[in-house]
Amino acid sequence: MSGQFEATFVVARPVDEVFEYLADGRNDPQFSPRVLKIERVPDTPTNVGTVFRSTVKDAGMRSAREFRITALDAPVKIRWAEVSKNSVMAREGGYDLEGLPDGRTQVRIFNVLEGHGVGKLLVGLALSAARKDADDFGARIKAAAEAAIAPS
Repeated sequence: MSGQFEATFVVARPVDEVFEYLADGRNDPQFSPRVLKIERVPDTPTNVGTVFRSTVKDAGMRSAREFRITALDAPVKIRWAEVSKNSVMAREGGYDLEGLPDGRTQVRIFNVLEGHGVGKLLVGLALSAARKDADDFGARIKAAAEAAIAPS
């Protein structure tokens, strides 16, 4: 079983700057409390093929995660796929960005979760929790991006 969750929100910053902020996955701990640490491999600007390695805490359990950037189309699209093997993982995910006429940016984030092994039993619960938190997750990303990117 697999399924998707998503959220759409508006960041009061220009699309180029929001894209740059989101493309650097090392910013994830600023809006995702489940990310305990993260690194970019190689430690160069994000490109297709860049991997972000993280330690996350879900439901009280720590796990190692690796996500590979699969598409990068500045400033409108970022895609990733989880390459680590976990019971519940994000098969694919991404951000779609649209610059608005007033200098703000509309952002859509999504993740497609799937279960493997025992994760096939857990993915429904993970999806339910992710969908329930989606709007709040979007609000955390918005707040973090607006705090990190100086107003124009």
